[in-house]
Amino acid sequence: TRLTYGLLALAGGLTAFDAVLRAARAGNGNLAPLNTAAGLSNVLTITGFAMLIALVLGVTVASGEFRHQTATLTYLATPERARVLAAKGIAAAGVGLVFGAVGSAVTTGIGLAFVAGHGYPVAVAGTTIARYAGGAVLGSALLAAAGVGLGSLIRSQLATVIGVFVWAFFVESIVGGVLNAIGPYLPFTAATTLAGSRLGGGGFGFGGSSSATPLPFVAAGALVVGVAIVI
Repeated sequence: TRLTYGLLALAGGLTAFDAVLRAARAGNGNLAPLNTAAGLSNVLTITGFAMLIALVLGVTVASGEFRHQTATLTYLATPERARVLAAKGIAAAGVGLVFGAVGSAVTTGIGLAFVAGHGYPVAVAGTTIARYAGGAVLGSALLAAAGVGLGSLIRSQLATVIGVFVWAFFVESIVGGVLNAIGPYLPFTAATTLAGSRLGGGGFGFGGSSSATPLPFVAAGALVVGVAIVI
Protein backbone atom coordinates (compact mmCIF):
# COMPACT_ATOMS: atom_id res chain seq x y z
CA THR A 1 0.00 0.00 0.00
CA ARG A 2 0.99 3.63 -0.24
CA LEU A 3 1.72 3.70 3.49
CA THR A 4 4.79 1.55 2.89
CA TYR A 5 6.26 4.09 0.49
CA GLY A 6 5.38 6.91 2.87
CA LEU A 7 7.16 5.19 5.74
CA LEU A 8 10.19 4.53 3.55
CA ALA A 9 10.34 8.21 2.55
CA LEU A 10 9.98 9.21 6.21
CA ALA A 11 12.82 6.89 7.22
CA GLY A 12 15.08 8.30 4.52
CA GLY A 13 14.16 11.90 5.31
CA LEU A 14 14.69 11.65 9.07
CA THR A 15 17.97 9.80 8.57
CA ALA A 16 19.20 12.43 6.11
CA PHE A 17 18.24 15.28 8.43
CA ASP A 18 20.04 13.74 11.39
CA ALA A 19 23.11 12.78 9.34
CA VAL A 20 23.45 16.29 7.89
CA LEU A 21 23.23 17.82 11.36
CA ARG A 22 25.91 15.50 12.70
CA ALA A 23 28.20 16.01 9.73
CA ALA A 24 27.80 19.80 9.87
CA ARG A 25 28.57 19.92 13.60
CA ALA A 26 31.50 17.47 13.48
CA GLY A 27 34.62 18.98 14.99
CA ASN A 28 32.69 21.48 17.11
CA GLY A 29 32.68 21.23 20.88
CA ASN A 30 33.18 17.65 22.04
CA LEU A 31 32.29 16.16 18.64
CA ALA A 32 35.10 14.41 16.77
CA PRO A 33 35.97 15.85 13.33
CA LEU A 34 35.16 14.00 10.13
CA ASN A 35 38.82 13.32 9.36
CA THR A 36 38.88 10.87 12.28
CA ALA A 37 37.37 7.38 12.42
CA ALA A 38 35.23 8.35 15.42
CA GLY A 39 33.85 11.47 13.76
CA LEU A 40 32.96 9.78 10.46
CA SER A 41 31.52 6.73 12.25
CA ASN A 42 29.17 9.01 14.19
CA VAL A 43 27.59 9.95 10.85
CA LEU A 44 27.73 6.54 9.17
CA THR A 45 25.98 4.75 12.05
CA ILE A 46 23.04 7.15 12.57
CA THR A 47 20.58 4.59 11.17
CA GLY A 48 18.32 4.38 14.21
CA PHE A 49 15.46 6.21 12.51
CA ALA A 50 15.42 3.71 9.62
CA MET A 51 15.25 0.86 12.14
CA LEU A 52 12.50 2.55 14.13
CA ILE A 53 10.33 3.17 11.06
CA ALA A 54 10.94 -0.44 9.95
CA LEU A 55 9.56 -1.49 13.33
CA VAL A 56 6.50 0.70 12.72
CA LEU A 57 6.08 -0.97 9.32
CA GLY A 58 6.01 -4.38 10.99
CA VAL A 59 3.36 -3.14 13.41
CA THR A 60 1.12 -1.94 10.56
CA VAL A 61 1.54 -5.21 8.64
CA ALA A 62 -0.26 -7.00 11.47
CA SER A 63 -2.39 -4.38 13.23
CA GLY A 64 -3.71 -3.09 9.90
CA GLU A 65 -5.64 -6.35 9.55
CA PHE A 66 -7.61 -5.48 12.68
CA ARG A 67 -7.94 -1.80 11.86
CA HIS A 68 -9.41 -2.51 8.42
CA GLN A 69 -11.28 -5.63 9.59
CA THR A 70 -9.63 -7.96 7.12
CA ALA A 71 -8.28 -10.27 9.85
CA THR A 72 -11.46 -12.38 9.76
CA LEU A 73 -11.02 -13.21 6.08
CA THR A 74 -7.32 -13.85 6.56
CA TYR A 75 -7.87 -16.39 9.32
CA LEU A 76 -10.84 -18.00 7.57
CA ALA A 77 -8.65 -18.56 4.52
CA THR A 78 -5.70 -19.77 6.64
CA PRO A 79 -6.96 -20.84 10.08
CA GLU A 80 -3.46 -21.30 11.49
CA ARG A 81 -2.30 -18.27 13.44
CA ALA A 82 1.30 -19.44 13.72
CA ARG A 83 1.50 -19.85 9.94
CA VAL A 84 -0.02 -16.42 9.31
CA LEU A 85 2.32 -14.75 11.81
CA ALA A 86 5.34 -16.49 10.31
CA ALA A 87 4.36 -15.38 6.81
CA LYS A 88 3.79 -11.80 7.94
CA GLY A 89 7.06 -11.80 9.87
CA ILE A 90 9.02 -12.99 6.85
CA ALA A 91 7.31 -10.46 4.57
CA ALA A 92 7.92 -7.59 6.99
CA ALA A 93 11.55 -8.63 7.46
CA GLY A 94 12.03 -8.63 3.69
CA VAL A 95 10.75 -5.07 3.40
CA GLY A 96 12.68 -4.13 6.54
CA LEU A 97 15.86 -5.01 4.66
CA VAL A 98 15.02 -2.22 2.22
CA PHE A 99 14.55 0.29 5.05
CA GLY A 100 17.95 -0.59 6.47
CA ALA A 101 19.56 -0.38 3.04
CA VAL A 102 18.05 3.06 2.42
CA GLY A 103 19.13 4.30 5.85
CA SER A 104 22.70 3.10 5.42
CA ALA A 105 22.89 4.44 1.85
CA VAL A 106 21.77 7.87 3.07
CA THR A 107 24.25 8.05 5.95
CA THR A 108 27.11 6.74 3.83
CA GLY A 109 26.36 9.16 0.99
CA ILE A 110 26.09 12.18 3.29
CA GLY A 111 29.12 11.24 5.35
CA LEU A 112 31.37 10.73 2.35
CA ALA A 113 30.01 13.87 0.65
CA PHE A 114 30.98 16.00 3.66
CA VAL A 115 34.38 14.32 3.83
CA ALA A 116 35.00 15.03 0.16
CA GLY A 117 33.75 18.59 0.53
CA HIS A 118 36.33 19.27 3.25
CA GLY A 119 39.07 17.51 1.31
CA TYR A 120 39.61 14.96 4.09
CA PRO A 121 40.80 11.38 3.57
CA VAL A 122 38.23 8.68 4.35
CA ALA A 123 39.18 7.63 7.87
CA VAL A 124 37.01 4.49 7.96
CA ALA A 125 37.93 1.39 5.94
CA GLY A 126 35.57 0.21 3.21
CA THR A 127 35.05 -3.14 4.97
CA THR A 128 34.00 -1.33 8.13
CA ILE A 129 31.54 0.84 6.21
CA ALA A 130 30.11 -2.33 4.64
CA ARG A 131 29.78 -3.90 8.08
CA TYR A 132 27.91 -0.87 9.36
CA ALA A 133 25.54 -1.10 6.38
CA GLY A 134 25.03 -4.84 6.86
CA GLY A 135 24.21 -4.34 10.52
CA ALA A 136 21.66 -1.64 9.70
CA VAL A 137 20.00 -3.89 7.13
CA LEU A 138 19.89 -6.85 9.52
CA GLY A 139 18.67 -4.75 12.46
CA SER A 140 15.87 -3.21 10.41
CA ALA A 141 14.72 -6.62 9.19
CA LEU A 142 14.68 -8.12 12.68
CA LEU A 143 12.81 -5.16 14.19
CA ALA A 144 10.24 -5.27 11.39
CA ALA A 145 9.59 -8.92 12.20
CA ALA A 146 9.27 -8.08 15.90
CA GLY A 147 6.78 -5.36 14.97
CA VAL A 148 4.51 -8.00 13.43
CA GLY A 149 4.35 -9.74 16.80
CA LEU A 150 3.57 -6.47 18.58
CA GLY A 151 0.86 -5.55 16.06
CA SER A 152 -0.81 -8.95 16.46
CA LEU A 153 -0.52 -8.89 20.23
CA ILE A 154 -1.83 -5.38 20.91
CA ARG A 155 -3.92 -4.98 17.70
CA SER A 156 -4.58 -1.26 18.17
CA GLN A 157 -2.39 0.32 15.50
CA LEU A 158 -2.29 3.80 17.03
CA ALA A 159 -1.56 2.56 20.54
CA THR A 160 1.18 0.23 19.32
CA VAL A 161 2.90 2.87 17.19
CA ILE A 162 2.84 5.37 20.06
CA GLY A 163 4.16 2.69 22.40
CA VAL A 164 7.03 1.92 20.01
CA PHE A 165 8.11 5.56 19.90
CA VAL A 166 7.81 5.95 23.68
CA TRP A 167 9.88 2.81 24.20
CA ALA A 168 12.64 3.83 21.79
CA PHE A 169 12.90 7.47 22.84
CA PHE A 170 12.21 7.32 26.58
CA VAL A 171 11.87 3.89 28.21
CA GLU A 172 15.21 2.43 27.08
CA SER A 173 17.00 5.66 27.95
CA ILE A 174 15.48 5.79 31.43
CA VAL A 175 15.86 2.09 32.22
CA GLY A 176 19.42 1.99 30.89
CA GLY A 177 20.28 5.15 32.79
CA VAL A 178 19.06 3.68 36.07
CA LEU A 179 20.37 0.16 35.48
CA ASN A 180 23.52 0.60 33.39
CA ALA A 181 24.35 -3.10 33.33
CA ILE A 182 21.20 -4.06 31.41
CA GLY A 183 21.28 -1.07 29.06
CA PRO A 184 23.14 -2.87 26.22
CA TYR A 185 20.61 -5.72 26.42
CA LEU A 186 17.59 -3.53 25.69
CA PRO A 187 16.27 -4.62 22.28
CA PHE A 188 16.27 -1.36 20.35
CA THR A 189 19.66 -0.36 21.71
CA ALA A 190 21.02 -3.78 20.75
CA ALA A 191 19.63 -3.37 17.23
CA THR A 192 21.38 -0.01 16.74
CA THR A 193 24.69 -1.44 17.93
CA LEU A 194 24.42 -4.01 15.13
CA ALA A 195 25.06 -1.08 12.77
CA GLY A 196 28.25 -0.17 14.62
CA SER A 197 26.64 2.56 16.69
CA ARG A 198 28.06 3.34 20.11
CA LEU A 199 25.52 3.16 22.92
CA GLY A 200 23.06 5.97 22.29
CA GLY A 201 24.83 6.84 19.06
CA GLY A 202 21.96 5.64 16.90
CA GLY A 203 20.08 8.80 17.82
CA PHE A 204 18.18 7.51 20.86
CA GLY A 205 17.95 4.53 23.19
CA PHE A 206 20.30 3.89 26.09
CA GLY A 207 22.98 6.59 26.05
CA GLY A 208 25.68 4.43 27.58
CA SER A 209 27.96 4.87 30.58
CA SER A 210 31.51 4.12 31.62
CA SER A 211 30.38 0.78 33.05
CA ALA A 212 28.52 -0.47 29.95
CA THR A 213 29.79 -1.61 26.57
CA PRO A 214 27.83 -2.54 23.40
CA LEU A 215 27.09 -6.20 22.80
CA PRO A 216 29.18 -8.01 20.18
CA PHE A 217 27.57 -8.26 16.73
CA VAL A 218 26.44 -11.90 17.03
CA ALA A 219 25.14 -11.46 20.57
CA ALA A 220 23.18 -8.34 19.65
CA GLY A 221 21.64 -10.07 16.65
CA ALA A 222 20.72 -13.13 18.69
CA LEU A 223 19.10 -10.96 21.34
CA VAL A 224 16.87 -9.15 18.83
CA VAL A 225 15.94 -12.47 17.19
CA GLY A 226 15.03 -13.87 20.60
CA VAL A 227 12.87 -10.86 21.45
CA ALA A 228 11.03 -11.19 18.13
CA ILE A 229 10.38 -14.90 18.71
CA VAL A 230 9.15 -14.32 22.26
CA ILE A 231 6.74 -11.58 21.13
